[in-house]
Amino acid sequence: MSRVSTFIFLIIVACAGISAHATRSSFTDENPIRQVVSDGLHEIEAAVLQVIGQTRHALTFARFAHRYGKKYGSHDEMKKRYSNFVESLEMIESHNSKGLSYTLGVNEFADMSWEEFSKGRLGAAQHCSATKKGSHKLTDVVLPLTQDWRKAGIVSPVKNQGSCGSCWTFSTTGALEAAYAQAYGKSVSLSEQQLVDCAGDFNNFGCNGGLPSQAYEYIKYNGGLDSEEAYPYTGVDGVCKYSSENAAVRVLDAVNITMGAEDELKHAVGVVRPVSVAFQVIANFRLYTGGVFTSDNCGSDPMDVNHAVVAVGYGEENGVPYWLIKNSWGADWDLGGYFKMEMGKNMCGVATCASYPIVA
Repeated sequence: MSRVSTFIFLIIVACAGISAHATRSSFTDENPIRQVVSDGLHEIEAAVLQVIGQTRHALTFARFAHRYGKKYGSHDEMKKRYSNFVESLEMIESHNSKGLSYTLGVNEFADMSWEEFSKGRLGAAQHCSATKKGSHKLTDVVLPLTQDWRKAGIVSPVKNQGSCGSCWTFSTTGALEAAYAQAYGKSVSLSEQQLVDCAGDFNNFGCNGGLPSQAYEYIKYNGGLDSEEAYPYTGVDGVCKYSSENAAVRVLDAVNITMGAEDELKHAVGVVRPVSVAFQVIANFRLYTGGVFTSDNCGSDPMDVNHAVVAVGYGEENGVPYWLIKNSWGADWDLGGYFKMEMGKNMCGVATCASYPIVA
């Protein structure tokens, strides 16, 4: 058996026991491939060239696989991933040549098809009935020109939802962690897994989607939310193990932003605290690397939103006003796990399903 064939075989063996749904701790564990070879780049390049051939992007693909610790279990999978990767490169090149307000680039999702990405990272479209009539009250206070709640030290670190459509739980905990830190002057990491496992009676669907407004109602009426330490994340649907005796935080109420009312959302983010929001992710957004995201291809219909996040501030870049938003795809994605979304047009429905909690 040749050295290259041996290496490919070792990749397959190393990947054989890895579940598609890993725990959060395994997201940052050392890649098994790196246990096989010390550096691995040359071996990966050789393996890719043997399978893909001397094509235009083969070595670029090999460097991508090495950088992101990709694990391909067969020749057919490698060919499929390479095809997706080339499509991503073409999308990036075409977009960036237009000189728009945001840029695309290669990231860990570049070897995934849109269908695969949306199934694993996004929730099903949700009906935002709670925000049809909002409860946030506008005041005459002069809003700051810019806002970034990270500077106040109340925004918790970016987390990674993994291959589970649980973004709604991370949006919920992100806003709730900020509210707790603001109220009590100390940080807490809260359990997304409790919401995945236990909030189904409030029209949430675990790894298949849900809404923060509904999650806050669950927390309010079921005695609270555990800490991350007490109820750790697994990234798969499980059996509810929550006991209200262990609650790390309790919710008195949730405040909803009137559907589509960016003036209310700006007021809340400007002078209250970070707010859970949802929007419609479209195909090229997964490759976002910077600038102010805007699109003519996403909608503001309440049934279009498929991803929940946390608005932590706002500002202006090159004359374009934006929302500063915390994502849940890990701190290595785009701007340290954050992105900027154009403000003033309810871009991609960003003000369609917005709410924030009041902690006990």
